[in-house]
Amino acid sequence: MKKKNREFQSSDLVKSFARIHGFEEKLMAFEVKDYLNEYLNGDLFQEIESVNLNRKVLEIKIKSPLLRNDFRLRKTFFLQKFQEKFGSDHFIALEIS
Repeated sequence: MKKKNREFQSSDLVKSFARIHGFEEKLMAFEVKDYLNEYLNGDLFQEIESVNLNRKVLEIKIKSPLLRNDFRLRKTFFLQKFQEKFGSDHFIALEIS
């Protein structure tokens, strides 16, 4: 009998590990933070304090009052961007603080 070669991508292994140990939301929050790093320039990204996902509500804490206000004004735009990028089943709301 011949052994089957199983090839997994590292991202699949990380997702499986996250699912088993119950921190899928934290992994998704890291992916959103990486996306924001690409989307925003370096100075603006430095103003983002944290990104968390809790019960499908994406919580972004921003240090700068001006950037925080901009995110609040464009909240639906950013929520749609995240839903397009990562899937609408991951996020139901966006909270900016």
